[in-house]
Amino acid sequence: MMKALLVLLLLGMREAAAVTHSLTYFVTVVTGMKEFPEFSEVVNVGGQELVYYNCSLRKIIPKTAWIENFDPDFWKIEAERNIYNHQFLKTEMSNVMQRFNQSDGSHIYQWMYGIVMDDESNEIDGFEIHAYDGNDYLYFDLKTENFVAAAPQAVITKNNWNNKAKIDYRRNIFVNFFPELLKKYMNYGRSYLMRTELPSVSLLQKTPSSPISCHATGFYPKEAELFWRKDGEEIHEDVDKGEILPNNDGTFQMSTDLKLLSETYEEWPKYECVFQLSGVKEDMITKLDKINIRTNTGTSEFPTTAAVIIVVVGALVAGGAAGVIFWKRRNTAPDTSSAEDPNPKEGSSEELEMMM
Repeated sequence: MMKALLVLLLLGMREAAAVTHSLTYFVTVVTGMKEFPEFSEVVNVGGQELVYYNCSLRKIIPKTAWIENFDPDFWKIEAERNIYNHQFLKTEMSNVMQRFNQSDGSHIYQWMYGIVMDDESNEIDGFEIHAYDGNDYLYFDLKTENFVAAAPQAVITKNNWNNKAKIDYRRNIFVNFFPELLKKYMNYGRSYLMRTELPSVSLLQKTPSSPISCHATGFYPKEAELFWRKDGEEIHEDVDKGEILPNNDGTFQMSTDLKLLSETYEEWPKYECVFQLSGVKEDMITKLDKINIRTNTGTSEFPTTAAVIIVVVGALVAGGAAGVIFWKRRNTAPDTSSAEDPNPKEGSSEELEMMM
């Protein structure tokens, strides 16, 4: 399955991890939702939105300045690929709805694929995941070079796509085409994609009895680590680590919470929050001090859950990607090759191939 795109920079008592770069495509098809385009795609490089397409615009929109003067053929090829995929997935959406005994209503089909590449070894981790209405539906296992059904309704597609032509096509895309394309992007946008921005780090607490949150915001690249340690040793007990989230300006934020319900203030100086960023040798260390803790009592400094949600939604809307990521990864159901499809009727899309 897809590995996490987060890379830990391990310093001090940790071993240093290699830097990675990623290329990710997010494709969304919706039906019964007039507020969203029927088909859209966002291309993401290193955690940054590169280009955006939806079927209403019928053209590729650059989301960062450096890509605007990229290879002239790029824009035409990308537009044609998306037009083709729109028609393919529109038919496939109809097939999937039949399999779930659905004739109408609001539904979402998502397709996420791409690679993560090690900067030093050039080792590739490829992934391709299909989801329907918020649940895993089908995925491609690059190691075994097979499609795996995550739902009984996906078995027919899995069987049809597990043929030599389609597997060879994907092997070439993941092993050859995507790595070269990612290198081309990284070289062309090096000054932007390879930059380093350190965050501001704050200690936050809603109430005196709430966990203390160490919040880092404004950092780039995405490959970062934030953790608590006591007496110089990293701690995991009573620690709740959050996900890395995007900011509107292309940087990132993250937080990690520490519960100190049984600790006295005399113990606080033993604690410190540590931020580590890929490409930066020195840690950013914030000592736990009651004087430095911000609260939301009578102030708006603390980024509440609602504020964080606004940041995330704002980033998606600004990038034209609203509605792209509707589902959270769950444990994939075992492949049920012998399961019978409730609606075996298939459209022509099963004999075609999506253009990656």
